[in-house]
Amino acid sequence: MPTAYGAEFRQDVIDVARKGEAPLAQIAKDFGLSVTTLKRWIAIADRKESGAGPAAAESAEMRELKKRNRLLEQENEILRRAAAYLARDINPK
Repeated sequence: MPTAYGAEFRQDVIDVARKGEAPLAQIAKDFGLSVTTLKRWIAIADRKESGAGPAAAESAEMRELKKRNRLLEQENEILRRAAAYLARDINPK
């Protein structure tokens, strides 16, 4: 099970990484993290600071819209196949 790190710990690690005094791999090792985790934390912090990332509500809405879009595409494909099947029965060759 992943370990939950506090916000203060995360910010300290990010601050050290941003100073650039050591490679990310060494910083991650020193703090007992994986490099992937450290890179993800930095990316999240960058998005929060720049304000470029979508708000939580917008993100949830986007997920719901994508889910709805997939469902509608599946329904459309089923209707397309049914229409082709019925058209073949009406006009047999």
